[in-house]
Amino acid sequence: MPIHAPNPDDPGAPVHEPVAAPPPTPAAVRGMLAGVIDPELHADIVELGMVDDIRVGDDGAVTVRVALTTAGCPLRSQIKRDVESKVRGLPGVTDVRVDYGEMNAEQKRAAMQRARWNARENAAPTEVPSTTRVLAIASGKGGVGKSSVTVNLAAALAARGFTVGVLDADIWGFSVPRMLGIEGRLGGTDGKITPHTIDVSIGADSPGGSLKVVSMGFLVDDEGTALMWRGLILTKALEQFLTDVRWGEMDYLLVDMPPGTGDIQMGLARMLPQAEMLVVTTPARAAQQVAARVADMARRSFMKVVGVVENMSELVLDDGSRHAVFGTGGGEALARQIGAPLVARIPIEPAVSTGGDDGKPVVVTAPDSPAGLAFRDLADAIATELLPPIEMSGCTARLLDLVGRTDA
Repeated sequence: MPIHAPNPDDPGAPVHEPVAAPPPTPAAVRGMLAGVIDPELHADIVELGMVDDIRVGDDGAVTVRVALTTAGCPLRSQIKRDVESKVRGLPGVTDVRVDYGEMNAEQKRAAMQRARWNARENAAPTEVPSTTRVLAIASGKGGVGKSSVTVNLAAALAARGFTVGVLDADIWGFSVPRMLGIEGRLGGTDGKITPHTIDVSIGADSPGGSLKVVSMGFLVDDEGTALMWRGLILTKALEQFLTDVRWGEMDYLLVDMPPGTGDIQMGLARMLPQAEMLVVTTPARAAQQVAARVADMARRSFMKVVGVVENMSELVLDDGSRHAVFGTGGGEALARQIGAPLVARIPIEPAVSTGGDDGKPVVVTAPDSPAGLAFRDLADAIATELLPPIEMSGCTARLLDLVGRTDA
């Protein structure tokens, strides 16, 4: 579904309005820019000294001046998109402009020294490549179908030809292994864990891709084993999933978050600053305020909210009739409240829950069903508009050459 401003004549159109709030401070903008990672130097643009200036107008218009390693840096368009995307996620922002400058010899030398130090000290805190788009699938409470959205969205992205990681970070309530039909303990070599991998395609025309899956469900005795862990241990488990798993190259990593706001959510924002969030809710208005707290936590952690998914939006019967079983308006209301687009409405279908129980996602078994099409449209929006994969053509070789010549 296209993402655009709401049509006043269509109350069901996707909603994307700026949050009604005072303009952000330059410090808040700088904090959000710490989530823009240079995919080759493996550090954020603030740490690398690439953020020259930040100006915030009284009307909420933000101008960011970025100092590039070279004026013709091939990654400038990628950096521009990431800067705009991150800053627009702040409440009170009405417009974003990116101006460019070029680093002087001293700035280039300092940036390269930081990159070399990172490499020497293994400063990259996780095994997740900096070129991987990270999307946290979150909800305010349980029972809204967050895991179902994660699994089906991951499968739909993989079917487009992407390599997609799925991290089941709902440590207490893991369900991804059952939903994907994967069993067996995780193995590994040389002190690193190897994810389970499955191939996904949808029909003869699908290029097909792969899913790399990690869950606590692969480490316990059985699905009924209770984990009685407290916050610090949960955060440590998440850290191990990110640092001890040999993820390898991935286009996307989808993280199935536990419901609510807590240690794992804060830990993810700290360990993967490039992560962005997709909030799942239901049409019931009662779920709106609970979900809004998740979006607020994300923004306080300088994590952009990519959009809202309204799950179980309506029951679709075989005759094509639609029935609002759980009410209406929750997704639109949440989108307005947090200033993020409503990116999908997923209908209720028996095949969704059946597929979850049988380990066969509906987007694969019934791709042309109402729910299957909704998940595929969501994957299209993620890949083309909301969080497109990073196109690598870098500046590091030029920077190394320039630094080498200035050092000579």
